[in-house]
Amino acid sequence: MVNKEFFQVLDALEKESRIPREQIIEAVEAGLASAFKKEEGFPAQIKVRLNEEKSTIRVFSHRLVVEEVNDEESEISLEDARDIDPSKQIGDVIIEDITPKDFSRIATQTARQVILQRIGDIKRDMVLNEMSERTGEILTAIVRRKEANNVFVEITGTQMEGIMMQSDQMPNEKYNVGDIIKVYIKKIRGSEHGAQVVVSRTAPGFVRRMFEMEVPEVRAGLVKIVNCVREAGFRTKISVKSDDPNVDAVGSCIGNKGVRINSIIAELGGFEKIDVVPYSDDIFLYIKSALSPAPVVQVTIKEEEKTARVAVPDEKLSLAIGRNGQNARLAAKLTGWKIDVKPNSEFAVDLADIGDIDGEL
Repeated sequence: MVNKEFFQVLDALEKESRIPREQIIEAVEAGLASAFKKEEGFPAQIKVRLNEEKSTIRVFSHRLVVEEVNDEESEISLEDARDIDPSKQIGDVIIEDITPKDFSRIATQTARQVILQRIGDIKRDMVLNEMSERTGEILTAIVRRKEANNVFVEITGTQMEGIMMQSDQMPNEKYNVGDIIKVYIKKIRGSEHGAQVVVSRTAPGFVRRMFEMEVPEVRAGLVKIVNCVREAGFRTKISVKSDDPNVDAVGSCIGNKGVRINSIIAELGGFEKIDVVPYSDDIFLYIKSALSPAPVVQVTIKEEEKTARVAVPDEKLSLAIGRNGQNARLAAKLTGWKIDVKPNSEFAVDLADIGDIDGEL
């Protein structure tokens, strides 16, 4: 069957979808085969072949020649096979051209939805593969709808839908349909409807990526982000270092008059505090910096247990601990050490702690 118009449609489909030609042909052949079987109720295994040079569409049945038929869809008896081709033997395959005269009607009507669905699946898989490669990046998205506690966004430039669950939403932000926001591609997860892109604005990686975008020294590798911990909407602590003695790691991240860090804070809604602290291999100095903005008087550690007791001025105890213990909790996450903060007036090393290591700061 010659159908030039059908192949012209394929040309347009290739340009519009940007899907590789061979994948389109494969999807169309499978879709037409499925439609033909449904339309004709033909029991045999069906394969459709497109010949682009001749602009033809042919339908073939494939059945294995067997002594006793157990599956009419894939098998044919030797007797019936020899009615078609007397030379056939057990184990041969009978291939018949069963292209109907009105197959163009089937191709343009019955097969249309199957083909579009398969093309849609290919396009979605392509986008998901692209999203998998972009996991950990920040992309722009448009809020499309809200269901229960979830926000669904369209990732611009991909038409891919992302889901932002309640735990990934900033506590001090409201999301309205049509809002344009930046989201962090957190992961690709499986769902009953297929793969799904999970996006976030609360992940520590969101802040890490913002620093990479806003600070040229971080982007160039002159300043390295060692760790980043966060309680979204309230406080973030990020430790940085530079192997170049001429580069001020902390100053680079803050920027002249705070312009760089203020830009990041603005993107986070304007309420979240960000402590940029210098990383140090000296655990005493690192813990001291991690408890910023509170001053630290003394640190005592137990290396084998990775625990530290920290003395701060009595009047700065609440600042060191933070609201609901937030500052001390984040400092512990940042350093990887358990930190016990005490006022200086109560800080003492008794005989049981003789093995501790002290650091005067």
